[in-house]
Amino acid sequence: MQIAVLKERRPGETRVAASPDTVKKFIALGAQVAVETGAGAASSFNDAVFQEAGATIAPSAAAAAGGADMVFKIQKPMTAAEGSDEVSYLKSGSILIAHLNALTDKPLMGALAAQGVTSFALEMMPRISRAQAMDILSSQSNLAGYKAVVDAAATFGKAMPMMMTAAGTIAPARVLIFGAGVAGLQAIATAKRMGAVVYATDVRYATKEQVESLGGRFIVVDEEKMKAAQTAGGYAKEMDDDFKKKQAEAVHAEVLKADIVITTALIPGRLAPKLVTAEMVAGMKNGSVIVDLAAEAGGNVAGTVKDQATITANGVTILGHTNMAARLGRDASALFAKNILNFVTPMLEKGTGNLKINWDDELIKGTLVTKDGAVVHASLAG
Repeated sequence: MQIAVLKERRPGETRVAASPDTVKKFIALGAQVAVETGAGAASSFNDAVFQEAGATIAPSAAAAAGGADMVFKIQKPMTAAEGSDEVSYLKSGSILIAHLNALTDKPLMGALAAQGVTSFALEMMPRISRAQAMDILSSQSNLAGYKAVVDAAATFGKAMPMMMTAAGTIAPARVLIFGAGVAGLQAIATAKRMGAVVYATDVRYATKEQVESLGGRFIVVDEEKMKAAQTAGGYAKEMDDDFKKKQAEAVHAEVLKADIVITTALIPGRLAPKLVTAEMVAGMKNGSVIVDLAAEAGGNVAGTVKDQATITANGVTILGHTNMAARLGRDASALFAKNILNFVTPMLEKGTGNLKINWDDELIKGTLVTKDGAVVHASLAG
């Protein structure tokens, strides 16, 4: 089994899909690993540490992928239209494992099928207990929630905790978090550790206990609708207009009182819902900070600009980083790489490294997008 790890070429991407630790473990399973030169440089893993772990260093993506049976990436491969045709590097019959944005990039899925590539989209991992150690959305969102608070605190021109001094008392910062998924819960925990008073809202009533266990105060909008707002997979459902109106009214006052607002609401395969209106932003205090973790999907906040810090007329800063996990490249890479290791290990025969994929496994079925020259995932086929 030949495994290739490619360098990420998309702007702002610092992560790499393997770590020295996972390279050692794949080699112990009987695989050979080739890492494209410079693949880990932005995440503080240089070529030397991969070599020490047992990998060979390939001079280019084409050289790494050309003989590979399995290719690991963080983001979906680029196409010729984007300046570097990474799809063409993948040999027919090889396996690609990455965050493919499969639901929103059907043309790329078609190109992978035409290339004869068997591809697994890790963002489509089923949300079941057995898959937790393979869930890239959770591992990366956890870091994103932490970094969102750190970035907000660095931008905010006041202290986060209450401070009682001889010169007077500084009130604690007031933080409002939209969404109590993995990113939101980590943001709550981080903001509380930094001494802020934290409020949170989510369409799923089931998250109330989790928010409160971390010291946050949960904002209830419509209890009955919130109890029915979670899918079987654990994601938030798209809510109706009546609920959205009630939610806007309930949180409007909290937004105006907040020093820091962090939004994390995402719906797989769809544009992010708008939760913070221009009117709300205009009513916020001068010096307030908003971090929009849904910027890549269009943003939860009116006025968010992708990958930019925007200062509004009333002095509110809106941060719209689209790849927050990549701002913590080393840790994000290590966790993503471990997710891949946990997903791939059951596919390999220990000692020989030969493939033994159970195509009937629900984790395989849930993430398999292309196979045998066709797009096969139920959400995309047809």
